[in-house]
Amino acid sequence: MQRTTIARLPDAAVGWTLPRMEITTLGECRFSSPEKHFVSDNLRVPAVIRQSPEAPPDPSALAFELAGRREKLFFDPKTTRAGIVTCGGLCPGLNNVIRSAYLELTFGYGVKEVLGFRDGYRGLDPQRGLEPLVLTRELVDDIHKEGGTMLGTSRGPVDTGLAVDNLIRRGVNLLLCVGGDGTQRGAHELYVEASKRGHPLAVAGVPKTIDNDVQYVSRTFGYLTALEESRWVIDAAHTEAHSVENGISLVKLMGRHAGFIAAGATVASQDVNFCLIPEVPFQLEGPKGFLAALKTRVVQRRHAVIVVAEGAGQDLIPAGSGQRDASGNVKPQEIGGFLREQIEAHFKAEGVPMVFRYFDPSYQIRSRPANCGDAILCDQFARHAVHAAMAGKTGLVIGLLHDQFIHVPTALLAKGGKRVSPTDLLWQAVLASTGQPAVFG
Repeated sequence: MQRTTIARLPDAAVGWTLPRMEITTLGECRFSSPEKHFVSDNLRVPAVIRQSPEAPPDPSALAFELAGRREKLFFDPKTTRAGIVTCGGLCPGLNNVIRSAYLELTFGYGVKEVLGFRDGYRGLDPQRGLEPLVLTRELVDDIHKEGGTMLGTSRGPVDTGLAVDNLIRRGVNLLLCVGGDGTQRGAHELYVEASKRGHPLAVAGVPKTIDNDVQYVSRTFGYLTALEESRWVIDAAHTEAHSVENGISLVKLMGRHAGFIAAGATVASQDVNFCLIPEVPFQLEGPKGFLAALKTRVVQRRHAVIVVAEGAGQDLIPAGSGQRDASGNVKPQEIGGFLREQIEAHFKAEGVPMVFRYFDPSYQIRSRPANCGDAILCDQFARHAVHAAMAGKTGLVIGLLHDQFIHVPTALLAKGGKRVSPTDLLWQAVLASTGQPAVFG
């Protein structure tokens, strides 16, 4: 098995070289692909495309392998059995990924059988007795019109040894893992364990997080649907606040560590007056604090709409239990309820009457079907994962940079996620559309 390495890729245009990420492959590709229009393994996409002619080359800049069909395959489609598993929280587009992967595997390559493992990684544990579904055209025909995942999902790890034993026993050659950070870490462990056993298992990841916070992925599927659904909620919140004297509406949106949904929905709506995200700390008290700014807004304009990401302001809440979910992620404390208490107490102390409305549409948003933009993105992620796995590429996640799909070594994602930068155009647009100060406090 060939291992992930970093080589140097010459760039004749600028006269310098980029570190090149090499993807682990299972071995020599000996079978001709039934597909057409192929991509060479030598094509690369640079992580950074803006380069000042005065600046020296950035030694940390990376170049990623371009995703796409390969002319030669590692697996013979006629004898290949594939598996698909969906993990973690729900996200618009999961069924689209399942359907497109199945169609590409069967109609694109002629793979003999595709198994859908149920209830996330739990379905890989034979002791749970969850028999996988044998996917057919009839089973997947209309699933893209529905939210959720036909395979079910769960959080938490599985015994890697038992899971690989199960995959070997069932003759699974390639496994597509659809999920977030925890899912991809688990996928990495599966391919490492299979390698130790000498079993040729290609594990390809499809990045799934509604929060849009995956490194080397410009946009994750479900994000645009989340913005669209969030905007409708904000519209309702604005109507509620605007229809009463001193109305205040607070909308809590997803985003444990990154405020992309809150910021994007704020810009899309244009009716939000305050947007609070994890990346930009804020103070509640003081003449320049959030509460003072909110009071000024309400007194002057008689209403206000606030959007807060679930991970914002965690430093303001008294220390909680530090509980973690089944995937090991620290659960954020309830910022929405906390802000409600603080706002109501502040306005009462100031003698300013107000009417408060609280909206938490998180489950409603993530369970929706994908919109057109996300449906197309899901299709491309799924097909590129299939192309990579059929060529024997493993230990990778499909990424998206500069409108190009790429192969990202799974281990590279462990270095951290993507965050909203206060200097980026998105946050500057938030400040311009809300009129809020850059800093509270």
